[in-house]
Amino acid sequence: MCLYRVLVLSVFMSITQAVDRSNFKTCDQSAFCSRQRAMKPGQSSYTALLETLELSDSHLTVQLLNNNNKVLLLLELYRLQGNMTRVKINELKPIKARYEVPDVLITDPPTELMSVVAQDEHRVVLSLGGEDWRLILSAQPFRLDIMEGPQVLLSLNSRGLLAFEQLRIRKDTISHKISSTVGSMWDKIKSVSEGEEEAEEEVDQPGMWEETFKTHADTKPNGPSSISLDFSLPGVEHVYGIPEHADGLRLKNTDGGDPYRLYNLDVFQYELFNPMALYGAVPVLLSHNTHRTMGLFWLNAAETWVDVSSGQGSSEVPQTDVRWISESGIIDVFIMLGPRPNDVFTQYSSLTGTQAFPPLSSLAYHQCRWNYNDQEDVSAVDQGFDEHDIPYDFIWLDIEHTDGKRYFTWDNNKFPQPKDMLQGLLHKRRKMVTIVDPHIKVDSSYKIHTEIRSRGYYIKNKDGGDYEGWCWPGNAGYPDFTNPEMRKWWASMFAYDQYEGSMENLYTWNDMNEPSVFNGPEVTMHKDALHGPWEHRDIHNLYGFYVQMATAEGQIQRSGGLERPFVLTRAFFAGSQRYGAVWTGDNAAEWGHLKMSIPMCLSLGLVGISFCGADVGGFFKTPSAELLVRWYQAGAYQPFFRAHAHLDTPRREPWLFGPDNTALIREAVRQRYTLLPYWYLQFYHAQRTGQPVMRPLWVEYPEDIATFSIDNEFLIDLLVHPVTDERSSGVTAYLPGNGEVWYDVHTFQRHDGAQNLSIPVTMSSIPVFQRGGSIICRKNRVRRSSSCMENDPYTLYVALDSQGKAEGEIYIDDGHTFKHKTDKQFIHRRLSFTANSLSSSDLSPDSQFPTASWVEQVNILGAQKPDAVTLTTTDGGESSVEFEFDPDTAVLTLRKPGVNAGVNWTLHLR
Repeated sequence: MCLYRVLVLSVFMSITQAVDRSNFKTCDQSAFCSRQRAMKPGQSSYTALLETLELSDSHLTVQLLNNNNKVLLLLELYRLQGNMTRVKINELKPIKARYEVPDVLITDPPTELMSVVAQDEHRVVLSLGGEDWRLILSAQPFRLDIMEGPQVLLSLNSRGLLAFEQLRIRKDTISHKISSTVGSMWDKIKSVSEGEEEAEEEVDQPGMWEETFKTHADTKPNGPSSISLDFSLPGVEHVYGIPEHADGLRLKNTDGGDPYRLYNLDVFQYELFNPMALYGAVPVLLSHNTHRTMGLFWLNAAETWVDVSSGQGSSEVPQTDVRWISESGIIDVFIMLGPRPNDVFTQYSSLTGTQAFPPLSSLAYHQCRWNYNDQEDVSAVDQGFDEHDIPYDFIWLDIEHTDGKRYFTWDNNKFPQPKDMLQGLLHKRRKMVTIVDPHIKVDSSYKIHTEIRSRGYYIKNKDGGDYEGWCWPGNAGYPDFTNPEMRKWWASMFAYDQYEGSMENLYTWNDMNEPSVFNGPEVTMHKDALHGPWEHRDIHNLYGFYVQMATAEGQIQRSGGLERPFVLTRAFFAGSQRYGAVWTGDNAAEWGHLKMSIPMCLSLGLVGISFCGADVGGFFKTPSAELLVRWYQAGAYQPFFRAHAHLDTPRREPWLFGPDNTALIREAVRQRYTLLPYWYLQFYHAQRTGQPVMRPLWVEYPEDIATFSIDNEFLIDLLVHPVTDERSSGVTAYLPGNGEVWYDVHTFQRHDGAQNLSIPVTMSSIPVFQRGGSIICRKNRVRRSSSCMENDPYTLYVALDSQGKAEGEIYIDDGHTFKHKTDKQFIHRRLSFTANSLSSSDLSPDSQFPTASWVEQVNILGAQKPDAVTLTTTDGGESSVEFEFDPDTAVLTLRKPGVNAGVNWTLHLR
């Protein structure tokens, strides 16, 4: 217990200052990264043996020879449906299978036929469909080029940095007493190069077989196993993605510094503007120029480093070179050829799935801190929101709500009647989230621990015993979530008869799932821990993905498959979007962290994870009233909207900073609630198409170079430029689109596109603009929670473009079940304004859903005054509609059309 107290004390001490970077490796301190990065670009040591080429209906294979050690690799090429190419490289005859990432791809990607259009002893030219699309496989040195006509879109191994450390037997274990098993494996290795010229002697380097970082030793029974591959992108200067990093949207040149690191870690109070690893890792990179957007998906769950080098290629054409380095596994990369940004999103989502469609209430406001003290505290906070007329939907409980950090339990002194507490929230149509972390207290009286141990579901240490480390409960075991049986059992623990005190309005937060191990290397798990036959080094970045997967499945199962889950996770990987939301971790109450929340969430959206947010107000430290207000204003326009604070910070409920600031926060939260129908529509589209909800400007204006580096504003179709500077009296927002118009959503003032607009701001300002040509639905009657607004009427905001036209959509379902999928119970309608008529038509005639909501008001921005307005419906009825016209703002207001939101109708302006 003394050690535990020291560890926890060190954790708390670390939060008073910026992260101690010495606790985390640099590339130079990572043996495999240092080894690989020591390679210099040049002629590749690999040759493609074209005489071994085989072409089937689904793919092409060819052997690659390492000319230095004579080891053979197997290259597999797949032409995938949807304009993608898959490249896999593995050892031809490994002494042991290498890890290939399961469960991330939603299906085995369908292939299309490849054909050889030309071949000689130096190269093979393959057709990728159409006359202009070609893949050229060069033999000596090995290289792949993807061409469109004469243009090289992408080159693989053009810099000769392919490196594949083959598994081998340690030399000092080989003697005349080699066991038959080891001897057999050694013969297998030798047979690979049989008949070839003599291979160069393999030279062991420091860190190949064991490595030490601080006091932690990492044994490597399989020896060096790292892989590396380079990609060149001619004509490209801008690349994005590979979250999670606290850095700008556009990836920076890493020459002369550390590469970007992808290795899920528990980093306290992370620094800004550096490539250090954080809580999640999505190995997807996007390239973009005015002609094309492409993507690279490096499917590998081991520790990975990514070098980015931008400069000029041949003929002084800009070029970006990207090099991926992973500690183990195989090379398995998907090349997504676009050509438009939305094409890349579609291609990637066809591989890993789309963003889960969340319950509508989870898009509303969440109130959290570490920790609300007890049931009385929860009740008082809940009542405080009502007294100050601020809506909210979820209140959260951190680790202190449990019985001694035993998850799936309650502290009987502080929370003696959890069902009464939940019932009280349910009565107000509100909900709760409790934390359930994946470190399990080692305690023979704790049911969760004894069940996991008796079933053998814990991760093992290198010696075969249960792996144990220190975390919030003290000594803890770590369930092996890579085991499907463990995930199935974990999911069963969310059943109402297993998780005592739980109800249908209780949801889940998975924290510390990197996994966090306070006394482990880099505050995480030892790499030589075992998940069945695999080392932790192989699967590390998948751990949080599997935790969230099992938790989401548990919530679905407890409702009999009826209810959509809501699960927030801190650690994530490619595909995590299928299981819920993420947040940007333990940020700080600083202006820089407020600013950084924008590019961090934009980066996540680009790689499929739309449901992203940052702790409003900052987790560590104490925000000023000004910073807190500005953070609420920014958070109200980001996908996941939650306030959260550290245990040692002063309370910061929205009404604790004086009546003026309370009013400002109330207004920001109310703006979020009025837009919930719009947010819900955006997530409906995200789960259908894979398009991000929160988007950089270049995604929708891909030919406008001015948008390529903008990361202080964003689009959710609305354009949002939060105020993120202290004592700001003005901001400059870029309004894109030559010939387009934008309307200030607060004043309805019209502005032309393709300009930098100077905007004076006060503390009440949230610069937001609606694009001309769009129609947005709001619910302007804000109530205590989103569920209370279910049947309330809509107000339509019709923003006319320069041609006097606009389009939009409305989507309605029950907000929480899967019936929109299973029973087609939903409403999806197109709203269109053209030729002075606004109409609503059905986009899904074979679906049905009853709604009591109606159209209460229509505001037409950029309008002219009509002589009369009439409403016609499908039954042939026609009635006049009251209207007002404001010539100063050019806004036409149509009052109480009174038509149901789910039927066909047309408003005629005459």
